[in-house]
Amino acid sequence: MLKIEANIQPSRLDDVQAALEQEGIQGIMLSQIMDHGGPDSPKAFYRGARYRANSPRVRLEMLVSHERAEQVVELLNRVARTGLGDDGTILVYEVADAVRIGRGEHLQYLLV
Repeated sequence: MLKIEANIQPSRLDDVQAALEQEGIQGIMLSQIMDHGGPDSPKAFYRGARYRANSPRVRLEMLVSHERAEQVVELLNRVARTGLGDDGTILVYEVADAVRIGRGEHLQYLLV
């Protein structure tokens, strides 16, 4: 089981969610985050000093099977792209196990 974490532009969220739902990916966790730094981050001036500004992002987190991971990463890369500089990042992690709190069921058997 793999965890895919994508930090995307907020303007792309609706399209990304629709594309993931169309592919049968459910159970996505969303968070609002601020991105700071990076080579393509926006620059700003304050009192004559140049600095890197924070950029709002939306973080999507989902668990997928090894078989679907490459397909989901390709979909995220294609749909989340704006072509205007830093569009975000996609991270893929190995997950040993996941357990639902309350019911105690292991999620590795529930993956699509």
